[in-house]
Amino acid sequence: MRVLTGKSSREIRAVWFEGGKVRMIDQRLLPQRFRVIDLGDHLQVAECIRNMTVRGAPSIGAAAAYGMALAAVNDEDLGKAADTLRSTRPTAYDLFYAIDHMLRSLELGDDPVEAADMYADQIIERCRLIGKYGAALIDEEARIMTHCNAGALATVDIGTALAPIRTAWTEGRHIFVYVSETRPRLQGMKLTAWELYNEGIPHAIIPDGASAHFMREGVDIVIVGADRITANGDFANKIGTLDKAILANTFGIPFYVCAPLSTFDFSLTSGEQIVIEDRAEEEVTMMGRTRLAPKGSAALNPSFDMTPAKYVTGFITEAGVLLPSEIEKVRKFRLEEAGLP
Repeated sequence: MRVLTGKSSREIRAVWFEGGKVRMIDQRLLPQRFRVIDLGDHLQVAECIRNMTVRGAPSIGAAAAYGMALAAVNDEDLGKAADTLRSTRPTAYDLFYAIDHMLRSLELGDDPVEAADMYADQIIERCRLIGKYGAALIDEEARIMTHCNAGALATVDIGTALAPIRTAWTEGRHIFVYVSETRPRLQGMKLTAWELYNEGIPHAIIPDGASAHFMREGVDIVIVGADRITANGDFANKIGTLDKAILANTFGIPFYVCAPLSTFDFSLTSGEQIVIEDRAEEEVTMMGRTRLAPKGSAALNPSFDMTPAKYVTGFITEAGVLLPSEIEKVRKFRLEEAGLP
């Protein structure tokens, strides 16, 4: 991703390995501060996943892969390291996919850092292809709505939902992006808007509750990411995604989900089986150190919601655009990728 620092800019990933340490952008500080932190063991990586220093399903997966690499380099118990990393966040499937990938690679004797680097590089290439296939769906002067952050910060580089937007913009199309704020952690306002600003892509932040208003005024396409997609096409994404899917369906607006094949979880037959992460109520009731809610009021804070497949126009993947009825093709793509019959 391109990051503006003063009068210059630099290209950087959300998470990478350098000098014997895992390095990552501290996403909690953006957009006010840009800071890169260094992590020396898998426990530090696990805590950064848990407290959302790094977030977004593919970036979480890459961070976990690097956490496993650290455990191997530090000659720690890989099974215990895997369990610790798996326990950090329950919803995003890429976390579990990456850990299993690393365990297989390490069992085969692969170099741990090289295996983690390869995993991260694969994510970026998949995002590039998602951008290629998704951009074909974006018309000149399209008005696009997205939700939360599914950009480079969430996916090591490039993005899932932002990949088609970036590609369309790079190809010269005049577009405009409605960025919903994404309460309570404001990943849309803080992170997606920051990425679009750095790329020079026209956009505006809107309150989450204004989505219907702007869809009625004229949105051409809704593009979101996903943290887990089940065998029937139901998917989990940041809380508020279901609202947008229902609204898009009501207004006849195409609703697309961008995700790499690693996000599909065929062990679950439907979205009802997805474990939805509940986070601390203070994320809702507090703003910094200031309590906004009455002291006697509790808050409910699901981090994700589940959107049924019936609201999805298509899934934009590195293998192309798939209809919900075509998800079974993902199994075939995975077998081919693994070199299995």
